[in-house]
Amino acid sequence: ELGHPRVAAEPNRNRTRMPAKLRAMLVGLLLPVAFVRSSDAMTRIAGDMGGPLGEYLLMFAAMRDSGEQVMIDGSCFSACTLVTALIPRDRICITERAVLGFHAGWFENKAGERVTSPTGTRVLYLMYPPIIRNWIDRQGGLGKRTIILEGRELAAVYRYCR
Repeated sequence: ELGHPRVAAEPNRNRTRMPAKLRAMLVGLLLPVAFVRSSDAMTRIAGDMGGPLGEYLLMFAAMRDSGEQVMIDGSCFSACTLVTALIPRDRICITERAVLGFHAGWFENKAGERVTSPTGTRVLYLMYPPIIRNWIDRQGGLGKRTIILEGRELAAVYRYCR
């Protein structure tokens, strides 16, 4: 399937290297913040169908750095799923309405058509935590079709909100 990373171990020579600028940006966003105070603030996500990746990266990095908690209380699709990549698992809770929707990375070509990006999909996939990547692998990988994580499977990953 388009954009599906290889799961089996393979020699480094077969792996796609992430461009240095992109790697530096991701490292800067993903470095753990050791001196940030925990926050009592809670952001509720519901009905979020995604948008520009850059905006979501910045938004979730700011939430992560502030110590904010996140409640997923409805749909969180596409770029919204970056919440799983940037917010620590112990600061995310779900409700019974929570649904995560994952798909391959894409861009719009000059004709305005969506074109799947294998490199973008690989970068996106690698950002997700291992537990999410394992679930994605069991669904056949990231492709044009949106795959849904909800219910018991989602509750096995994230705790219910109190």
